[in-house]
Amino acid sequence: MPIISNVNTSTAAEGSQSAQAQAKLDDDLNQFLNLLVAQLQNQDPLDPLDANEFTSQLVQFASVEQQIFQNSNLEKLLNLQETSQISQMVDFIGNRIEFTSQKMPVENGTAEFTYTIPPGVRDATINIANSAGLNVYFNDAETNAGTHSFTWNGLDKNGNQVPDGVYTLLISAKDAFDKLAEVEYTVFGTVTGAGVDNGETELFVGDNLGINVDKILSVKKPAETTTN
Repeated sequence: MPIISNVNTSTAAEGSQSAQAQAKLDDDLNQFLNLLVAQLQNQDPLDPLDANEFTSQLVQFASVEQQIFQNSNLEKLLNLQETSQISQMVDFIGNRIEFTSQKMPVENGTAEFTYTIPPGVRDATINIANSAGLNVYFNDAETNAGTHSFTWNGLDKNGNQVPDGVYTLLISAKDAFDKLAEVEYTVFGTVTGAGVDNGETELFVGDNLGINVDKILSVKKPAETTTN
């Protein structure tokens, strides 16, 4: 997957909040000036308009325009910051990361994850569902307290190979009183791209699984293969 940038700069400028506010201000100012000219042309020479009043209104327009200008500069700085963040994340691409999530990428027919079982668990099962919510795999899970690693070979409950994509992981763990216990998850995947979504910087793993950078726990370079 190619690197995904935040937005097109020209499109962002045209559709930004500051640009919309500036267009609204220009329209209001034109209407005000038209009314002002009409009033000046039709004023009573013996009782002219108070210049202080419309001067104050013009000052207010200028103040609003200055605020819009400042907001526009802030928007440009934010866009530059997002672009800079994406550039910094280029180094992640191609590397394998571990991150906290129940969404798990299946890559090249396999998936790797860890789960942490709290003390007191008596029964636990691994359940994996596809994007349609259908359970495609289940197996017994470790019940000993601590973190356990698991590599899924991508075979479903009927022995068929599942396609690459994003799957949902669920460890159902119960204690001696048949109450569900809370389980923590981490999954592994290869970074394929980076981008910004609603102001949040994301990495893309496997088949377009987006994750926030604050979910990353570790980064490893892929193992190099050597040939004779």
